[in-house]
Amino acid sequence: MSGFYNDRFSKVQEEFERNLSERGDIGASFACTIDGEFVIDLWGGYKDVDKSQPWEEDTICNVYSTSKTMTFISALVLADRGELDLHAPVAKYWPEFGVNGKKNIRVSQILCHAAGLPGMSRVFELEEMYDWDSVCDDLAAQSPWWEPGTQSGYHATTQGFLIGEIIRRITGQSMGNFFRENVAEPMQADFHIGMDPSVFPRVSDLHPDPASGGGGLLQTDPDTMAGRVFGSTHMPEGSVNSEAWRMAELPAVNGHGNARSVVRAQTALANDGYAFGVQLLSAQGCARAREVQIESTDAVLGFPIKFAMGYAYGNPMLPITPNANAIWWAGAGGSTIVIDEDHRMCFSYVMNQTKAAMVGDERSGKMTEALYAAL
Repeated sequence: MSGFYNDRFSKVQEEFERNLSERGDIGASFACTIDGEFVIDLWGGYKDVDKSQPWEEDTICNVYSTSKTMTFISALVLADRGELDLHAPVAKYWPEFGVNGKKNIRVSQILCHAAGLPGMSRVFELEEMYDWDSVCDDLAAQSPWWEPGTQSGYHATTQGFLIGEIIRRITGQSMGNFFRENVAEPMQADFHIGMDPSVFPRVSDLHPDPASGGGGLLQTDPDTMAGRVFGSTHMPEGSVNSEAWRMAELPAVNGHGNARSVVRAQTALANDGYAFGVQLLSAQGCARAREVQIESTDAVLGFPIKFAMGYAYGNPMLPITPNANAIWWAGAGGSTIVIDEDHRMCFSYVMNQTKAAMVGDERSGKMTEALYAAL
């Protein structure tokens, strides 16, 4: 294990080491800021299952849906500048979208998964998902799968395209480029949506959960809503470790970073918009992130959840953070990000050993318990 931690958080470091020695982690990272300053920045283990390539300070990997938080903060930045009205109809910015019962769908309903467009109209091959215009054309032509705004239904892959296309229509930039120039670079966050090949040597593969028997993260009945959503894209085995996946922009699912870079990108939201010498957002712009949009039993995930502007709040079923006022999200397999304004704290866990879980597991949970106990 390498990195540093304030002595106050020695128990977090101990749990991090237990993840590596007892809970199956191969390589991982954990980072935390308080008042915009790093108090924990840990990394350790290995990039490969043979344990021959150490996880270095600048190692990054795919974080699955933790990537979504980068689209959320990008939308919030654009809204803070007055260029995006989060409560306006999507069709104001993307006219082709306003057909087949979608003319009144608001931008905020996309952010909170209530737009009714959680999947593709048919099964797309992964190579087809790399064609941005083709995916967006499919989404624009669809009718909602349920009445928009009546409940959430996790837009697992589609949310990134929907938010990204709105941003592209306003700015002329792809989601990945807008994020890089307006969030990642100002915050010095080594996080990538659409990766340049020069970064490849620093990337760790994701390793499947041995307990899944090779069945992958998500095994669902194809006749259910969840099955339709997660079956919308045909994902060949190992595709998430391919060069094509890394270079593509699938903003909801294929962002690459480590805990430090995730925290760098999100810390401003815990500190009235200011972090690392940069005023990324106004305090009012930060407050938008916490505005509750919908609370329902999610039509795809199947459990109760309260969504704010993209981010979620915790509940007894999803104890990602013990602070009910904190906002968070997580990636399938185990990565997490929490923004706790009450404590002016932001923390993240990123690893390369996936577990068959949608929203965190024991590894992040034990470190979170130790972190809050120290507070």
